[in-house]
Amino acid sequence: QVQLVESGGGLVQAGGSLRLSCAASGGTFSRYPMGWFRQAPGKEREFVAAISRSGINTAYADSVKGRFTISRDNGKSILYLQMNSLKPEDTAVYYCAARSTGSLYNYNQNTYYTGINAYDYWGQGTQVTASS
Repeated sequence: QVQLVESGGGLVQAGGSLRLSCAASGGTFSRYPMGWFRQAPGKEREFVAAISRSGINTAYADSVKGRFTISRDNGKSILYLQMNSLKPEDTAVYYCAARSTGSLYNYNQNTYYTGINAYDYWGQGTQVTASS
């Protein structure tokens, strides 16, 4: 089993930056593709970014591409999300998630796994608020 704990959320002015962290324990962190998802009030949880086990491959939602950077430190078992140029529409609870059933790559569909159902372990979330 894997336990995930997010931190680093907070209140920031639009245009500002935050770095989220997700500390993982249990299992072997380097075996798991990892993802960040977010959920705003009244909205469905949506994909933000994902990273392969080695950290070489990444995927981003179009809405955050160029502004957010996902990374991982397998030695420390920590997943990061660097968020720059934050917008009010980025306001949400951010969750980290681990995929325990395979690689980040979906060979059948020739895509990366970005759906919430592809991830098996979830943190409790951390609030990010970008005010205008």
